[in-house]
Amino acid sequence: MTSEQAPRITESPRAVFLRHAAEGGLAYQVAAASGAPVFFPRVAEPLTGDTELEWRISSGTGVVYAATTVRPRGGEPHNVSMIELDEGFRMMSTVVGVAPDDVAIGQRVQLVMRPIGDDGADLPCFEPVGGEQ
Repeated sequence: MTSEQAPRITESPRAVFLRHAAEGGLAYQVAAASGAPVFFPRVAEPLTGDTELEWRISSGTGVVYAATTVRPRGGEPHNVSMIELDEGFRMMSTVVGVAPDDVAIGQRVQLVMRPIGDDGADLPCFEPVGGEQ
């Protein structure tokens, strides 16, 4: 593929992701040729280099695939989890609304956006479905 044939990128994948997050959605991509989910958002599918990626919005439901409690010196303990979304991709996040040690592998979770970081941008977090613990 020559540079003349390559699709022109008008907005970075990160910018698209953050725009959807600000609207309450968890955006991910799907490779047109294989149908494989692609997350984190990027300009090409990692295994094939395919640049034909379409944006979709996740249902925001999934399960805790792995979890740990981080105990920083002088800080409050917090949860760090790998979430497997129902659409077939995994992402690192946190489970909120329960004590960090109460997050369990296999627990059903749903998306909730929370302002995180110095800039206060809304980013995806998860909470237990139906108050499960």
